Amino acid sequence: MEILAFGVQADEKPMIEKAFEGHHDVRCLEVFLTEDTAPIAAGYEIVSSSVNADLGGRVLRTLHAGGTRMISQRSTGFNNIDLDVAARLGLTIARVSYYSPYSVAEFAWTLATAVNRRIVRASNRTRDFDFRLAGLMGRDLRGRTVGVVGTGKIGEAFTRIAHGYGMRLLGWDIAENPACLELGMTYVDKEQLFAEADLISLHVPLLPATQRLIDAAALKAMKDDALLVNSSRGGLIDTEALVTELRAGRFAGVGLDVYEAEAGLFFLDKSLEVVRDDTLARLMTFPNVLVTSHQAYYTLDAVGQIIDATVRNVLDYLAGRRSENVLVPADTP
Repeated sequence: MEILAFGVQADEKPMIEKAFEGHHDVRCLEVFLTEDTAPIAAGYEIVSSSVNADLGGRVLRTLHAGGTRMISQRSTGFNNIDLDVAARLGLTIARVSYYSPYSVAEFAWTLATAVNRRIVRASNRTRDFDFRLAGLMGRDLRGRTVGVVGTGKIGEAFTRIAHGYGMRLLGWDIAENPACLELGMTYVDKEQLFAEADLISLHVPLLPATQRLIDAAALKAMKDDALLVNSSRGGLIDTEALVTELRAGRFAGVGLDVYEAEAGLFFLDKSLEVVRDDTLARLMTFPNVLVTSHQAYYTLDAVGQIIDATVRNVLDYLAGRRSENVLVPADTP
C-alpha cells in the first residue's frame, strides 16, 4: 500500500521514507492539505497531514469521497480537525500524543533570551560592522519572576530551565503539576500571574476555553516591560490587541513562534510576494518583536519521534489496533 503524506519539509522527507521502509511505500508532497489540494488524495486509503493542514468538514468530505479512510496527523494539536464530521464519515483520525517536550521548551527559552538580549538586532548590526551597544541592554533573568501558563510536559520542561536560571516560579493551569511544585512553583490565578511575571510563556493547547486567552485585558494587566513568549498556538493571543499595546510602547520583548493566521503563510516562501496580512506586517516592524515560523518542535529528536508515531498509527490502523493516539476510531457511531 502507498501512503500519501502532505506538507513534508525537505529535512523530513528522507526520515519519513526511511521510517516506512519495509512496511509500506510513501509518497511525500511539499504542498499542504487544503480544500484545493485534497483531490490529490483520491485513491489513497491513508493520508498523513501536517500541523497546518485544513481538515475542516469540506476537506474531510472530499478525502472520504476519494477513498481515504484514515488520516494520521503529524502533530500533537488537532484544533484544525473537525472531529464531528470525521466521526460521521467513519474516518479514523490519529495524531501524535507525545514527542520531545524539550524541543519546544528549549526554543521558547531561546525566544525569551533572544528578545531580552536583543540578539537579532545585535547580529544585524555586526554584519554591517556596527559594533555600538546603544539599544542592546537587556536584563538578568535570575531573581526575576517567570509565569508559566500551562504546566504539562512542555510547561514543566520550560519551568526546569527557568528554575536553573534562579527565577521565581509562578504557574497557572487547571491542575497542578507535582514536579513543578517540587521545583518551588506557586500556582496562582492568571490575573496575578500576568500582573507579577517579568517573563510569561504560553504552553496550553488551543481549545474553545483558551481561544484568545491573552486578550486585550490580559495584555493590559501585564507589566509594561514584560517579556511575552508564545510557542504553542497562535490563537492563544489576540494579535491585533497585542499590536495596539506594542504601538503604545509596551513590552520589553515579544517572541512568537506561532501566529493565529499562520495557515497559508508559515512553512512557505512568501519573499517575492506582497504580504496582505496587515497585522503580521505590522508585527514585523517592531524592533522588540521576534517572529519565527512555527519551528519550536523542529529538532532531529522530536521530528524523529513524530514520524515514528505516525508509522505506528498507520500500522495500528491496518492491524485493527487502537492506541492513545486515536482521536476518532473507524467504528465511531
